[in-house]
Amino acid sequence: MNIHEYQAKAVLKEFGVPVPRGVPAFTIDEAVKAAGDLGGPVWVVKSQIHAGGRGKGGGVKVVKSVDAVKSEATRMLGMTLITHQTGPQGRLVRRLYVEEGSPIAKEFYLSLLVDRDTSRIAFIASTEGGMDIEEVAHNTPEKILTIHVDPAAGVQPFHGRRIAKALGVTGDTARQVGALVEKLYKAFVAKDMSLLEINPLVVTDKGNVVCLDAKINFDDNALYRHKDIQELHDPFEQDPAELEAAKYDLNFIKLDGSIGCLVNGAGLAMATMDIIKLYGSSPANFLDVGGGANKEKVTAAFKILLKDPAVKGILVNIFGGIMRCDIIAEGIIAAAKEVSLGVPLVARLSGTNADLGKKILAESGLNLIPADDLADAADKIVKAIKGAK
Repeated sequence: MNIHEYQAKAVLKEFGVPVPRGVPAFTIDEAVKAAGDLGGPVWVVKSQIHAGGRGKGGGVKVVKSVDAVKSEATRMLGMTLITHQTGPQGRLVRRLYVEEGSPIAKEFYLSLLVDRDTSRIAFIASTEGGMDIEEVAHNTPEKILTIHVDPAAGVQPFHGRRIAKALGVTGDTARQVGALVEKLYKAFVAKDMSLLEINPLVVTDKGNVVCLDAKINFDDNALYRHKDIQELHDPFEQDPAELEAAKYDLNFIKLDGSIGCLVNGAGLAMATMDIIKLYGSSPANFLDVGGGANKEKVTAAFKILLKDPAVKGILVNIFGGIMRCDIIAEGIIAAAKEVSLGVPLVARLSGTNADLGKKILAESGLNLIPADDLADAADKIVKAIKGAK
């Protein structure tokens, strides 16, 4: 789960992390009032969407008058902001964050993430703040420092000293970096974050360390422990199909392809997407209905696929273990009765009650194509959608 910048800064502030003063605004009048409350003389008006690159897309502006705050708020609210992370469709700006300006002397990059290779939390620091860290990693990897934290010992003072040295700061500024490292780690663990990115982390003209921007991702599997974080969810920043899938506890992610996938098991779903690519097409989604799905859940999953105009064909790939193939078949039929099946459908059923599932589908009257194995299924659905064109 992602949250907005102003929400991320509020979470960090609870742990004593230094952030600039700012006020969220949902209307032009609220933005003007925020500017007056902050007092100036410099303000930053920031569009709030779940995507990076806002500044390059015109979604972040530094201004020096309340009238300019009003002008930028008028321009930004309701605009479709396009960045390298939103794709060409962009994101509608519904919220702003009006923040006090900061006199920046230096900019750095600092983040924490869960390193899956080492099963540890890692700090990533760089002197190249404010830039695309991916480009820095590719072109000048020597400018990036990665430090892993032993979970048994937790964060220690030497972690802060190493990061301060890597950033080239000394004296009181180095001590502030050390304190910041401890606070960020504490927040990361306490709130079950999966990513905490500060870009840029700045040193002001007075030598103070401030988190000028903040991006936080949370582990969805731990959200049940954090009701306060759940309340920060912005449904407008999530694909409607993903929101619908969440109601039925379906693991669904919208993708850019044309073949809808209905699969049970994350590994099998990944293999299904891979083989679709191998046979010359692209998946329209990742969809894992889970091992214990019932008829209602399968029906909901199938309806989500059928409502997507980008889906030109559907591949059902089920290996019946805990999940019974006859349940899948009944769900497909139930969904097809509610939403017209106007695209080719290939079904591969194997495992528990596979023969019964195949029989139910064969007698349903639906226009579907049976498949013997995964390769056969991928080949048939790719040929079917190309034939449909």
